Amino acid sequence: MKVAHVIIGLNVGGAELMLKRLIESHSQQSDIEHVVISLTDQGVLGGQLNEQGVELHCLGMFSIAKGPAAFFKLRKLLRRLRPDVVHTWMYHADLLGGLAASSVGLRNLVWCIRSTDIRKGGSKVTLLIRKLCAWLSGRLPRVIVCAADASRQVHETVGYAPNKMQVIPNGFDLDKLLSTHTSITSIRDDLGISHDCKLVVSVGRYNPVKDHKTFIKAAGKVAAQRNGVKFMLVGRDLEHSNPQLMALIDATGQADAFYLLGERNDVSACLQASDVFCLHSVTEGFPNVLGEAMAVGLPCVTTDVGDAAYLLDKPEWVVPAASPDRLAEKLSAMLSLPVAERAALGDAAATRIREHFTMDVISRRYYDLYTSLINSK
Repeated sequence: MKVAHVIIGLNVGGAELMLKRLIESHSQQSDIEHVVISLTDQGVLGGQLNEQGVELHCLGMFSIAKGPAAFFKLRKLLRRLRPDVVHTWMYHADLLGGLAASSVGLRNLVWCIRSTDIRKGGSKVTLLIRKLCAWLSGRLPRVIVCAADASRQVHETVGYAPNKMQVIPNGFDLDKLLSTHTSITSIRDDLGISHDCKLVVSVGRYNPVKDHKTFIKAAGKVAAQRNGVKFMLVGRDLEHSNPQLMALIDATGQADAFYLLGERNDVSACLQASDVFCLHSVTEGFPNVLGEAMAVGLPCVTTDVGDAAYLLDKPEWVVPAASPDRLAEKLSAMLSLPVAERAALGDAAATRIREHFTMDVISRRYYDLYTSLINSK
């Protein structure tokens, strides 16, 4: 069977990484072929997929004004490819991909929803597109896959067809997460962070929905109260050249406690070099990076967003979103635990991922979904 994936772009993000992992998980199966169509360009991940032999098409839609041209390119491409299943990822691709697939008679359409409450950080255009998708959800897709149950609930509330929806969470490739080409000790050594220091890591691009403001305020409070604790921020635009970010850090009076690494391709090594992971978003669907931190055995503190609390399954380490004082309290409490207790929390987190959220399990669920669509009347 041939599955054509339509996605807005292929830079590093939760949906993009999940798509890449899904394709890689089927690489040894001769009965399934994946084609990827980016509405914009190949981004960071497109080249990697191309190197693995995945057919890739880029449509150059860098603005809404280019939407009609991209639609007709997509329509022409889908007519030529004639995939057995069209799988679209996120709102823009759901709308354009759904309309294009339907217009050329491709009925096995799967929409994929990754977000929860886009009113926090979502543009007016995105909100409008979601509204259009809700209106079309009863007609275009045969199945709507949500990455989180919280996401399913929100989208049913805004008008998505409930009879079309099912939840398939993200899956994690443990072999790749636990193996790293970067020396874990070298990360601390390169940054000049003592191995006696406790290191809290945050991973995620600089964006309002990630709420770095709350994390930095909380971290500043903890750093002012405790000696020997450092905070490492990993992700796009988390660099000293970002004036907004630097203003937040300088305002804490604890700038020496922060290390800005920017976007990296060794996130797993950064996680494994740390003592505690913190997710501080104001909205999430199914947070990939929390699962990755759990998979490598890190004890975690998270805000109560999307399916984060469900994934972590440790309510005592969950705090309300946008609450720097509460987050500071929990981080301080975590750092105060004996090493053995933090290690036990990390071991429990890794076991939860291993038993419920491996890529093998999730890969099979998508394969079965595609097969059921093709085989059904």
